[in-house]
Amino acid sequence: MSSHQIEILYLISLFLFILPSFGAYLMFPKANKPAWYALIPIYNTWMMLKIAGRPAYWFILQFIPIVGWFITLGLFVEFIKVYGKFKFYEHALTVFTAGLYFIVVGLDPKTKYIGPEAARKHKKGTAREWIDAGVFAVVAATLIRTFVFEAYTIPTGSMEKTLLINDFLFVSKFSYGPRIPNTPLAIPFVHNTLPVTNTKSYVEWIHIPYTRWFASPVKRGDVVVFNFPAGDTVINLPEYQSLRPYYDIIREIGRGNSDSGREIVLSHPDDYPLVFRPVDKEENYIKRCVGIAGDTFQIKNQIVYINGKAQPLPPESETFYTVTTKGQPLDEGIMKDEYDIDINSDEDRPLGAPNQFDMLLTWQAKQKMANSGLAQSILPDIDSLQDVWPHVPAYHWFLDNYGPMWIPCKGCTLNLTTDNYPLYERAIRDYERNKFEIKDGKFYINDQPVTQYTFKMNYYWMMGDNRHGSQDSRFWGFVPEDHIVGEAALIWMSWNKGVRWGRLFKKIR
Repeated sequence: MSSHQIEILYLISLFLFILPSFGAYLMFPKANKPAWYALIPIYNTWMMLKIAGRPAYWFILQFIPIVGWFITLGLFVEFIKVYGKFKFYEHALTVFTAGLYFIVVGLDPKTKYIGPEAARKHKKGTAREWIDAGVFAVVAATLIRTFVFEAYTIPTGSMEKTLLINDFLFVSKFSYGPRIPNTPLAIPFVHNTLPVTNTKSYVEWIHIPYTRWFASPVKRGDVVVFNFPAGDTVINLPEYQSLRPYYDIIREIGRGNSDSGREIVLSHPDDYPLVFRPVDKEENYIKRCVGIAGDTFQIKNQIVYINGKAQPLPPESETFYTVTTKGQPLDEGIMKDEYDIDINSDEDRPLGAPNQFDMLLTWQAKQKMANSGLAQSILPDIDSLQDVWPHVPAYHWFLDNYGPMWIPCKGCTLNLTTDNYPLYERAIRDYERNKFEIKDGKFYINDQPVTQYTFKMNYYWMMGDNRHGSQDSRFWGFVPEDHIVGEAALIWMSWNKGVRWGRLFKKIR
């Protein structure tokens, strides 16, 4: 655990010591304790323990990372009991507001201090015991998922062989700082859609602007979970969703003209039922960050260049190579054990030329094969697919030969031109919420003529380690910082017709 992560843990604990101070300032005098005791963080919880008559060791337990949060919240509930507050909603408000509810209690002239003995005489029914336990479990899980880590499953092969289908991951929320949910009113443990009913799992009565506590930037090479940037609008049918993004469909239907395609989709709501999602409810994606804010990014023959310098491929990233052997027969067992290749699969097949094969190899396997002398030559298959973001044929960008292009950074100013307009229009208009137009070759932001724009957020470029099997930034562009969820940290379980024991508790690199 890094020093930054430890710092976040204890700063969250400090918030829990500070938030109840205001209400406790009003409540301490009711128990014949000086009000100013409440204004000293940490010491105020010691006084709550004394007032509530709870064991002194609770105070020490508060300093255990993560566990201490729940000890502190439990202490708040015990504290409010000695003021005659036993109802479910009173305890729930105490926990969900992290002690801010004490202000209401302290301001109520009818509230009296009854002491620990009277509080212990109050007995809860069996149903209430179960309800309290359930609420505590939900609160605990929500705090952990929001501030510490969350479990995810890999559904596709876009990150092979670094991550495999049915790898189960822990994703660290405090690597980049915990992001406060935009839509806090949601059904717990469901992302965006309720099963069976296929309806939204959240309501937007309360919408919190992008807020990240103790923010730390994404680093180049990190494996990152983020909300799919093109997932703000989806066609709500199984064959569409993020599999066939809305923005691809309107461009396809409009034969390259998104505005025409959008009109067709909007005029046929039964065929294309649309759902609009806030950032935190967009689908979760996982990719590797290959370009950070301020970088100049380019791909030449599959090799990523950052600021003109070639970057090494991740060791377990994979792509197709044309392998020419020296004519020797290929042993199925050796190919599997040494190079993780199934020569009987469709992915690894002979080509028309003698001794020539199309093989899906990791970078590690490619280097190992080259050093072994098995192959006469190993050449990457260069994909000339041109239907890549921002879908401007004049750029002459392809899947394996892409850019150069500058990645926006917070506080950096861009000179606007008709050439770079397709690259940055969505970031300026949609991600940073401006009215952005071009009229007669001139640019207008929020109806004001401009020649430059200063970005409000950092942006990142994400790519799958399976370079020819990944829907990534090459197809939908930049990932804004407010879409970042966390860093993939650990594989805790992996399954493929049985447990893949060698992958358990493997750190993700």
